[in-house]
This record gives sequence, structure tokens and C-alpha cells, in this order.
Amino acid sequence: MLGIVSYGAYVPRLRLQREIVVKSNSWFDPGLAAHRAGERSMCNFDEDALTMAVEAARDCLLGMPADRVADLHLASTSLPYASRLNASIVAQALNLPDELGAMDITASLRGGASALINALRGGAGGATLVVASDRRKAKVAGTQELANGDAAAAMLVGGEGVIAQALAAHSLTIDMADQYRGAQDATSTYWEERWIRDEGHLKQIPGAIGAALKKANLAAAQVDCLCIAVPAKGLPQKLAKMAGIDPARVQDVLSDRIGNTGAAHPLLMLADCLGRATPGEVIVLASFGQGVDVLVLRVTEAIKKLPPRRGVAGWLAAGRKEENYLKFLAFNDLLPLEKGMRAEADKLTPLSVEYRNRRAVHGFMGAVCKTCGTYQWPRMDICVNPGCGAVGTQQEVPFADRPARLMSYTADRLAYCLSPPACYGMVEFEGGGRLMMDLTDMDASQLQVGMPLRMSLRIKAVDAARGFTRYFWKAAAALPLEN
Repeated sequence: MLGIVSYGAYVPRLRLQREIVVKSNSWFDPGLAAHRAGERSMCNFDEDALTMAVEAARDCLLGMPADRVADLHLASTSLPYASRLNASIVAQALNLPDELGAMDITASLRGGASALINALRGGAGGATLVVASDRRKAKVAGTQELANGDAAAAMLVGGEGVIAQALAAHSLTIDMADQYRGAQDATSTYWEERWIRDEGHLKQIPGAIGAALKKANLAAAQVDCLCIAVPAKGLPQKLAKMAGIDPARVQDVLSDRIGNTGAAHPLLMLADCLGRATPGEVIVLASFGQGVDVLVLRVTEAIKKLPPRRGVAGWLAAGRKEENYLKFLAFNDLLPLEKGMRAEADKLTPLSVEYRNRRAVHGFMGAVCKTCGTYQWPRMDICVNPGCGAVGTQQEVPFADRPARLMSYTADRLAYCLSPPACYGMVEFEGGGRLMMDLTDMDASQLQVGMPLRMSLRIKAVDAARGFTRYFWKAAAALPLEN
């Protein structure tokens, strides 16, 4: 049987306090006060939809061999490239096999749910990794600026070790332009909220849920968890009641702690639900956007054997309040900054060089000497161990998940950094391998010699003149896994 084999999620560390945004913009629109409660997740200056997708996929694939994945589907409305296969960068960062089918699924806020349903309808050999990630920009002083959030989620679909069996799916496709973003635009335009609710949500979602339950031969009373990816206060409960489902079964839409994460939101809610699910429970997932996707799942006994992961709960626990609204605007290119001469260096990336070094750069692949067992990055022909020096004994190994510690550090206020000071230091990996790396998601006051670190793919530099984003790994503080 095809079903979900594993799940993962990623929520950026920074949580912008909505109260701060409302205070800054109340001179222009006092009505924003109605949206002042809670916080929304925001990407750091070196994060985007691709880096978040990699983190969610790593969470999903914990303890699983990379060659198990045969296909990769990446869903997003905010990918950095319009004509480069964004999924190929994610695949390289995860060190998935070259013999891989990959595709980008864009232009739809229900793209994550659609990708998951299509993967479950498949049946080809191997497993399909479905990742949804969004970092959407919004107009300053608008309600979407407060309502949106940045996050990613991933689901592995396969036929072995299924933790949630797919029972049925139902889809509607209706050209209702409740929101849209032109190809040359940075932000979306939304129509009137009441019209979207009355003509879209209320008319389309309950019927689609009923049709999916009918296909699954289930009654509404048998639903244990209802995930409706419509982050509006009270609306999911009303939709549940219209579908005959107890409103108490509605899953938290995460709007107060994360926000509306676009294409990622259906899978994010599902990951949150699976993090607490028990065998036998029936889960219904509903996603809206120019129609509706509904998926019905039943949790199996295999979920008890799934290794711990951070999941939504783990990333929520790792959050840090951000009360600087100007920083949020700068990170999202909504506030031009005088960056100084040090930021004006040409950031041209030779594409041929990046290609030749893609395994070391994007995949963060190092090596271990088969003679003495010493690890090193990057891979070279000669072992760096002065007591060995063997030639031709290097075996390629991934470094992204190797335990590491901080040997030394610097907090530099002279070098250009969009979030000063620029923190970097010497990182030592367990078993060997030292590398001077940028440090991210840490304040200078947190840095300590010997502190445990984790690796995270981040934006290294952006060539604004040519529209090219360069990625590399940075070191962040290690975090515990959640059960």
C-alpha cells in the first residue's frame, strides 16, 4: 500500500512580533490593530525557500538512506529561479542519487497538497520525497505582512514502513482568482476577504471533504483530526461543522505562532498532526487555492517505530522573538540600505567551477581515509593525517550531519554582513576535518569555544547584477530532537 513513510518540518528561528509591526504602521492604518496578536515566523537574511526545503527534507529523511528516494517534488510560490530546476539544488544538498526524477511545482498555494496527492497516486518503484516551502513577500503595512509566515514541510511517500495509509483523495479545480501575483511582481494582490470566504471557502471546502470521505467509505464522525489549511480565526471550525465533523477535531492552524506559510501550510499542518498521532486515527487534510485538494489518511502501527525528529514542535520550541521591524523589512528587500563599499564587490559565480565542485559545495561531501580513518574536508588525494599520508585512500562521506564543535570564533563588525556582526569561526568535526565557516542563527553573546554545532545550508552570497544565488553550508547551534 502507498502511504506516508516519514515526515519533517522546518520553521525559521526568528519570530517577528506582530505588535511591533502594528505599532510601526498604525499611523497609516489603525485597523491593523485587529491583527496584532501573536507572532509570525521570518527567515533570517541567509534563508529562502530552497534552504528551508533542505532543512525540512533532512528532518524527514533522518535515519534513512538517500538512495531510497527515486523522485523529488518541490512545491513553492517563491522559488529563487524561474528557469533553473530548483529541485536539483535541493537534491544535491541532500546527496540524493543522480538517477532521480525531480520537478518544481509552482504558481499554486495548494501545490504542496497537490504534489502529495499525485505522489500517493503513483506507484513507480522507489519512494517520492515531497517538499513544500514558501517565503512570500507582502506589501508593507498590509494585513498579509502580518498574516504570512515562512516555513517548509516534507513527506516521504512509499510502500514500505507506511505510517499513514492513503485512503482516498478528492480534488476540485475552479478558476477563482482570490489572490494572484504577476510574473514580474514581488507581492500578491488579494481580493475582498468576505467574498473569498463566502464564495470560495464555504462553498467549496465542505463539499470536497464530504466527497473524499465518501470515497474512503468513512463517516464524518470517524474523523479524528481535520487539517484545514485556511489560517483564519474560527473559519476551520465553521467549515468542519458544515462537513458534519466535530469542530473539536480541527487541527491548530498555527496562525498565532507561525502564520500562513502558503504552499507549505497544508504539509506543515499535516506534519504537526502526525507528530502527535496514534495508530488507527483518521486524518483529513484540506487545502484551498483555485479549487480544493482533500486527502484522507489512516495512521498505522508503524508510526511508533519512527525515529525522533524535530518536527513542528521542535522548531517552535527553538524560536526567538524578533522585535526589530526594520530588520524584517531589510531581510525581505523592502527597505534599501546603505551597505557600504565592502558590499560592492562583484559576486560573479563561475558556473563551471560550481558544477565541478557541486558535491563538496552543495552536498558538503568530504572524505575519510580507508587506511587510518581520518576525516577531512574537502576530499583530496592525500590523507591529511601527518602520521598517515596515504595516497588514493579517500572514501567520500557526507559532512552535513556529522557532529561538530566550535574551536574558535570572531564577531566582526568591519566585514559586511546584513545582520552584523559577521560571526565566523573554526569548526572541528568529530573524527577529523576542520573548516573556517560562517556562523548563523546565533548572537555573538551565545558563542562559546567547544559549543556543539549543526550544519545548515544557507545563502552564501547573492549576485544581484545577474540574479544568481550562491549557497553553502553554515554552522548553527545544535538543537535536540523531539519525539
